[in-house]
Amino acid sequence: MQIITDTTKFHIEGKNAVAIGKFDGIHLGHRKLLSYILGQKADNMKSVVFTFDPSPEEFFTGHTVRQLFTKDEKRRAFKELGIDILIEFPLTEETAATAPEDFVKRILVQQIGADYIAAGTDVTFGYKGRGDRHLLKSLSKKMGYELELIDKVRIDGSEVSSTRIRNEVSDGNMAMAARLLGENYSVSGPVEHGRHIGTTIGIPTVNVMPPDDKLLPPYGVYASRVHVDGAAFDGMTNVGRKPTISEKERVGVETYIYDFDSDIYGKFIKVELLKFVRPEMKFDGIESLKKQIASDLLNARGR
Repeated sequence: MQIITDTTKFHIEGKNAVAIGKFDGIHLGHRKLLSYILGQKADNMKSVVFTFDPSPEEFFTGHTVRQLFTKDEKRRAFKELGIDILIEFPLTEETAATAPEDFVKRILVQQIGADYIAAGTDVTFGYKGRGDRHLLKSLSKKMGYELELIDKVRIDGSEVSSTRIRNEVSDGNMAMAARLLGENYSVSGPVEHGRHIGTTIGIPTVNVMPPDDKLLPPYGVYASRVHVDGAAFDGMTNVGRKPTISEKERVGVETYIYDFDSDIYGKFIKVELLKFVRPEMKFDGIESLKKQIASDLLNARGR
């Protein structure tokens, strides 16, 4: 997959099917949208995802928004879905002031070469968000592209949205988050060295340290599934600061992998958080911690 980032100066040759969206989390609604551009490959169109960096929500509010998918996780997800080109278009004071008509003509048609555009019915773009589905429709014949407007996906009577999923993850409702995402909620990254306390007590773990803007569920223990080197293993994961060891510990995702004894330091892993087992607790010593972990290992595997 080609990634175009940190530049407004690019040109894509050939026939292209473009999906426009915030893609602040790749959920069922986004997957439906992407399926339309991927379906154009039969007509020899490249699939192109157009999104903004930073997100409009962060840019216009000035506040950090906890991410369902980090930038790296989104890139990996788009690649796995079969997207050919990802455009992370810089959102700046200058680009935010682009007239909606210029956005369609100059960026979508001239630079990207859009022959087919897929967007949600609530799509907005250009200066003050004045560009919308009606403008895309009115310009389609003149600019020579086919337009597909995608209705929102609804589950249990409510729209699937990144905000809804953030609320479910924040409440620890991992099963519902998975329903809305179309996959289990996960944290991924390279395995880092920790304090190796798990190894000293006979319960070796692997550590992933997510970036500060990654949304994490409530601190505690979760039944999990770990993907490494193309294989999947059951696991038990602690999300939090490990208060028994130190109150100053950096927030991490620490996982015991069942029936696994390979050295994977430095390797990329994906940890799916399946179900909440218990909240994070502070114990009066390592022996108490060890006893609780042994109990957790049984409970988590039973989930």
